Amino acid sequence: MRRILAADVGSTTTKVTLFVKDTGGWKLAGKMVAPTTVEAPDLDVMIGLRNALAKLERRTGIKLLDGARLLVPGSGEDGADIFVATSSAGGGLQMMVTGLVGTMTAESAHRAALGAGAVVSDVVSLDDNRTLIERLEAIKAMRPDMILLTGGTDGGNVSDVAAIAEYISMARPEPRFGKDFKIPVIYAGNVDARDMVDEVLREANDVTYTDNIRPELESERLGPAREAISRIFLEHVMMRAPGYGTLVNWTDGAVRPTPVAVGEALKYAAAYFGTNVLGVDIGGATTDVFSVIEGRLYRTVSANLGMSYSMANVLAEAKPDSILRWLPWEFDENIVRNWQFNKMVRPTTLPQTLEDLMLEQAVATEALRLSLEHHKSLVRGLKGVHQRRTVSDVFFQTGTGETLVKMMETGVIIGSGGALSHAPRWGQAALIMINAFRPEGVTELWVDNRFLLPHLGVLLETAREKADEAIREILTRETLVPVGTVIAPVGPAARDGSVIAEVRAGGESQSVTAGDMSALSVPAGGCDVEVIPKKEYDVGNGPGAAVRFAVKKGMPHLILDGRHRPLDLHSDSRRRIEKIKRWHRALSAYPDQDAAVETLAKEVS
Repeated sequence: MRRILAADVGSTTTKVTLFVKDTGGWKLAGKMVAPTTVEAPDLDVMIGLRNALAKLERRTGIKLLDGARLLVPGSGEDGADIFVATSSAGGGLQMMVTGLVGTMTAESAHRAALGAGAVVSDVVSLDDNRTLIERLEAIKAMRPDMILLTGGTDGGNVSDVAAIAEYISMARPEPRFGKDFKIPVIYAGNVDARDMVDEVLREANDVTYTDNIRPELESERLGPAREAISRIFLEHVMMRAPGYGTLVNWTDGAVRPTPVAVGEALKYAAAYFGTNVLGVDIGGATTDVFSVIEGRLYRTVSANLGMSYSMANVLAEAKPDSILRWLPWEFDENIVRNWQFNKMVRPTTLPQTLEDLMLEQAVATEALRLSLEHHKSLVRGLKGVHQRRTVSDVFFQTGTGETLVKMMETGVIIGSGGALSHAPRWGQAALIMINAFRPEGVTELWVDNRFLLPHLGVLLETAREKADEAIREILTRETLVPVGTVIAPVGPAARDGSVIAEVRAGGESQSVTAGDMSALSVPAGGCDVEVIPKKEYDVGNGPGAAVRFAVKKGMPHLILDGRHRPLDLHSDSRRRIEKIKRWHRALSAYPDQDAAVETLAKEVS
């Protein structure tokens, strides 16, 4: 194998990438972008894909198309050996999920759909505080690609499950594509209710049955439902979208939803790094957050938090003060609102001034912070599970529902999306991720600055044996760019300036001081690091215990973060602004910052 061609058909743009193998190994030969054409007036996803491929041919000098035919497999100097694709065009896979109890079966159904790459439009449960009419109206207005129907443990109540099936039958939601298309329903609930569900839904829907996602309160089985969602999306839903039939034929079925592919790539990265990984993809309309915890993948999508189309939602949920607090000058709330509404009207514009850039990065920080909170609220232990907690309360049993996302146990954070991938300076991307995610202990920061993770993920799913060497080399050489390694001791609040840990790296020693940040340059070949926290502070091995690790070759900086968790941003604006300026200077985030900020402050006033 000498050439791999990959495409990602997004909601607004279609990206095509060519990887080639030469004497030095696998590398990126070229990447090009064209507008996606799945919607009117074109109504054919292949038009945009062919436009992007034609650009890639001109860029690389390698012929990829012969008229309307794709040159895969290629021969000689033309074509590629394999072609794979991912897609989130038309908003990706839109689903509705149901369950009897919002915090139990409905929550498990939500996790199953998200793990299959879906955007969950609504979660309907018998305890969701809506009236019957409100539920029916919500279902009718949804126009989902697919419905996941769940409820009850095996051998449990069947009448309540039948009631939810009746809701779907009465509402009769219409599909997004094809008026005569029967919306697929995947039933993953109480096996004893299958006959009743079939009787209610078989005329209006295509019903597929799979294992119950909560066969018992104490267990959750999401795999079969996720597999059914992925299969039906490819075989039925995707084939209804304009032009997708040709795309599926071109790839020999190797098309996957973009979020699923990103998740597979992050699982591979977690195995490569040997630690838990947190990944994020911040887009214009949505923000996806992924966790790989002990080898298991979790995904959530915040469908109302993005950097253009849904920016007003960030302002509404975070509140203007939360955005203004990250800016190193006094700012009027109305200026922020006006700037954000202009961004929504012109979603493809890029920051043209330092003021615009700082505003956009402050919004990105809050969008990511809120998305992580949403992620933590869904990625948690099962509710309804009875378990003994301590010897003293052995007879008191309850479900914990605690989040599984522990920042102290997360060794790598990977950022993607325009605000992170295209940040002009490394310090800006680092500040956004650190301020949004608040890493603890020792955490490596990486950025996918070319958005190649979907390509790696679909290769892992469809051609791993053929492309294993390519996947490994592309991940390490072309995909992930190191930003820095954060050292953040966790412990009690301390007076600003007091030493909370000592760091020894490459023969140098530097203190981690409370309330401040600093950065150390790392030799090109890496170095060994020892962190010695004060007795009340923890960097991963427990309070007061030292941590030793090796900084990888190419990792440019050690970032010493002595700020207390949660971050303390003073209500006194003068003190807050001075802190923000110090943090910016420590990470060389903005050029000539003091002079630039002074000018901005005068313009704003």
